[in-house]
Amino acid sequence: MQEGTDSVTVWIVYGLLGIGFTYSYPISAFDDIRNERSETTVTYIYDRIDEVNKACQFVLSSASELKAEDDRIYSMKKELFFVNGDWRQEVGKDPIMPFDNREVQSEYLGNRTPLNLASFWLVNIDHAHRSKKSLSVSGFMVMGITIDGSFMDYGYQGTSEFQMWRSHSQMTISFQGIYTESKRNGGERVMCLLGSTMLPSRDPDSANPWEWLKASDSSNQPPLSQDDQILLVLHFPVTFNLTSRAIRGELRSLNPKSNSKYFDEVRILSQLGKSAMYEFGSEKIVSRACDPYPYDDSLVYGGISNYKGHTICEILKEVARDQAFTVVPNWRCNGTDEFCSKLGPFVTDKEIKESDGSFKGVKLYMQEIMCEQKASGGNASSARVSAVFRAVSPMENLYTAAKRSGLNNMTVAAEGIWKSTSGQLCMVGCLGIVDVEGSRCNTRVCLYVPTSFSIKQRSILYGSFSSINNTGSSYFPLSFEKLVQPSELWNYFRVSSPNYKYTKISSAAVVLEKNEPFSVGTVIKKSLLSFPKLEDTEAFELSLSVLSEDLTLHVSAFPDPIPKLQHPKVDVQMEILSVGPLFGRYWSPQNGSTAQEETPYHTKSEYTEKQLLLNVSAQLTITGKAYSNLSVLYLEGLYDPHVGKMYLVGCRDVRASWKILYESMDLEAGLDCLVEMVVSYPPTTSRWLVNPAARISIASQRTEDDPLYFSTVKLQTLPIMYRKQREDILSHRGIEGILRVLTLSLTICGILSQLFYIRYNVDSVPYMSLVMLGIQAIGYSIPLVTGAEALFKKLATESYETSTYGLDDSQWFHILDYTVKLLLMASLLLTLRLCQKVWKSRIRLLTQTSLEPHRVPNDKRVLMTTSAIHLIGYVMVLVVHTMRTGQRSIRTKSYKISREDSRGLWEWETELEEYVGLVQDFFLLPQMIGNLVWQIDCKPLRKLYFIGITLVRLFPHIYDYVRAPSLNPYFAEEYEFVNPSLDFYSKFGDIAIPITAILLAVVVYVQQRWNYETLSKMLTFGQCRLLPLGSRMYERLPSSSKAFEAELVSGVNGNARQENDKENDDVE
Repeated sequence: MQEGTDSVTVWIVYGLLGIGFTYSYPISAFDDIRNERSETTVTYIYDRIDEVNKACQFVLSSASELKAEDDRIYSMKKELFFVNGDWRQEVGKDPIMPFDNREVQSEYLGNRTPLNLASFWLVNIDHAHRSKKSLSVSGFMVMGITIDGSFMDYGYQGTSEFQMWRSHSQMTISFQGIYTESKRNGGERVMCLLGSTMLPSRDPDSANPWEWLKASDSSNQPPLSQDDQILLVLHFPVTFNLTSRAIRGELRSLNPKSNSKYFDEVRILSQLGKSAMYEFGSEKIVSRACDPYPYDDSLVYGGISNYKGHTICEILKEVARDQAFTVVPNWRCNGTDEFCSKLGPFVTDKEIKESDGSFKGVKLYMQEIMCEQKASGGNASSARVSAVFRAVSPMENLYTAAKRSGLNNMTVAAEGIWKSTSGQLCMVGCLGIVDVEGSRCNTRVCLYVPTSFSIKQRSILYGSFSSINNTGSSYFPLSFEKLVQPSELWNYFRVSSPNYKYTKISSAAVVLEKNEPFSVGTVIKKSLLSFPKLEDTEAFELSLSVLSEDLTLHVSAFPDPIPKLQHPKVDVQMEILSVGPLFGRYWSPQNGSTAQEETPYHTKSEYTEKQLLLNVSAQLTITGKAYSNLSVLYLEGLYDPHVGKMYLVGCRDVRASWKILYESMDLEAGLDCLVEMVVSYPPTTSRWLVNPAARISIASQRTEDDPLYFSTVKLQTLPIMYRKQREDILSHRGIEGILRVLTLSLTICGILSQLFYIRYNVDSVPYMSLVMLGIQAIGYSIPLVTGAEALFKKLATESYETSTYGLDDSQWFHILDYTVKLLLMASLLLTLRLCQKVWKSRIRLLTQTSLEPHRVPNDKRVLMTTSAIHLIGYVMVLVVHTMRTGQRSIRTKSYKISREDSRGLWEWETELEEYVGLVQDFFLLPQMIGNLVWQIDCKPLRKLYFIGITLVRLFPHIYDYVRAPSLNPYFAEEYEFVNPSLDFYSKFGDIAIPITAILLAVVVYVQQRWNYETLSKMLTFGQCRLLPLGSRMYERLPSSSKAFEAELVSGVNGNARQENDKENDDVE
């Protein structure tokens, strides 16, 4: 008997557990999964029928006879399921599962509330074991406790065992049982099922049954035991309507209480979803709230037009689909604290009550929308609508909360009517679980879809909850709204044209006068720089739409000026709602006639030379704990395209207690509109000379003793990019690529000149440092192996990297990259040729002076000295950098922005990569040391070679210093080889490194200009000698002829002519 159950369990888990726990798919997705499973040949074994009949006798006793012609039996799998219902277990001695809450207070999860969720699916109906009153069925249920909302991510694991990690627990139970129908409670569809699973084992100590949890690691699974004595009874309503929608369930153990597998009874609560057919027919209950229609709603904003078209159902579903509505504070309430602090009809928890009527962080979801629209007489139309409103505490995970289906005191089921004559959706709301009489249906819900907008009306949908209790209201009417986004307007209004009414332009003009006094700098800026503006060549509406996109900001920012300690990252989202007469974006000719489309903006009468400023409206959202009082700003004002500045008046969504809001008599529609804001945009031209970042300044016009006053906020964004600046990226990257080609070409010229130089100065060849040449060879080979840039840093910040739109695939860039690699290869081969020349010359010189090998130059001491210097330098850099960044190292790990394709490095690894670049910049250091060790009296390096390559190595620093700054204090690796956030390519490094490299070149020049003996005499001051006396160790051997010199290079055996010819062949 057990084997059959196990076979069903394995198929269930492997086949359907991938559906997951969080219901993030439409019903059609579940239908597809079921159809796919139905096509798969699977054998279900119902080997516990006798056990089921015995355990479910109390269900069978009240069951009615099943009708053979009832079509509902064939649609059971599509209707009899629920996802993310609630379950609760009375606090007792025997909990069903443990929960590890040791990370509940972590920074990632915050102080969130655990959710008990359960989902059930019916997977098979066995018509062979059908009786008059029952039908055999199989199914499975996933239940758990979660904070992180990760059921969807971890649903498919191929096992039915209990799973647990910190902040998450879940188990899967497979069932087989019977399906019956009953006439109780207005008609029910009941399933009684026996289940089997692996339960976590409890300790005998009832006070702490999960003692093992304290010692276990988050990756270790608890001890489990097989349990097949689990009974599940589910009650589904036959009729789906306003008062009959709840799914109830009981899960209990059939083991005796003395058994360690016994657990206290679990109550499950959910509701029917969109897969079931909703029946509108609660007109009597609806009339309590909506008769007469329309309801005279005092909360409706004056002067606002509402949608009255023929697609209200599509708009409602589009607006509310998984979208969180904002709850408006009770700013108009004047009563007791208890009255004004209530969240409408909802029975709130401690966190919401503590908001004191501000409802900060409280969200509202509109779920399970059922809508039927039909035409009335003429152009009028009407619709019947049903939905469930769910209030969500700030302590809940919003993603998981949006998918919940349980009914409780934070849900209001509603049904009502909408008519195009008024544009009002009036509904009656029922709190929690509703009885047949609708005794808890004492709430009125009014919804509107506005088509006119202003600074005080930014909602694409707004509404209210009010009481219809005849004995008096127990709460103040609660308002809610869904803020508009410009990109969404086209989806909502395909026929109706929304509009925006400017009401704060005169106030914005005052802000302009205060912040833009006449100055010479302003005149110069207007004449030399260009900022986002209307394009002359574009159609009028299209020009406005393009400008609106350019002025939109979606970027990270930091305080201006930059604080010494790294500040937490701030996300700035500024949506431009309207520019001039255009509201939203230009999508199609529906926004204007064809003639208007082809009319350039400068021929419009309202945009002649006299019209220098543009009206704009925007919406600003700033995320960050330090800016919670400025979380949302509604903006309106003027944009001056000549200086790239926007002068705005803001209305702030104040989240203060209802008392403060009520006593602030200067609020406008509950908003603090005494806010001014100035946004400065970077120019569209001269981006290499001006930091391409926007600056934002937000100030309160209130006095400091006002409770709504806030300190001035100044922010600077990361570099931004305008819509038409992809060409700038192309030119920017193209120019850098060309510069790489030019600098590498100069390097090759320098190496070739050195090769020609040593052809006629063979006596100085052995005195070239192999360590110097090796450093250069490594520098050329690393880019070929790793793909890093050779000379220039590759800019890859978020602002640029995410905006290239596939420009990396440009054929022009590929040509440049291949050219750079070919030049690198040529530089490497030529450098290796120099190494070969030096090595061979030393071997032949050693052959000539076999009795005096100490007189042949050797790089051993040079290598040891150079390595010691660089090792000490690297350690010093690590120490200094650690001291500089020690105070912000923790924050750096939290807030730095890494490129998606970058590899995370330890700090010492990053510093080492950067130090490699520094070693290449100081490539003359080994030659300088060698010149001192070998006490040269020759010129081993040509001036064109070592001075030219020094300048080539310094050019990236000069370019980085004069190029437009791209400040980003949060990046991890802005460049491939070096990191400007640290030391080497900071402004100080761009000055100090070139100076040091130039000094090395000067020293080498002096060493070659005067021999060692002369320098020793010049650097002698009295009895003090900076250089020791010269020795004869490395004194050059005398040469009497060019043939002998050729022998030093080509060899000593054979005649001079043959060897000289061979050498000439080598050079060629």
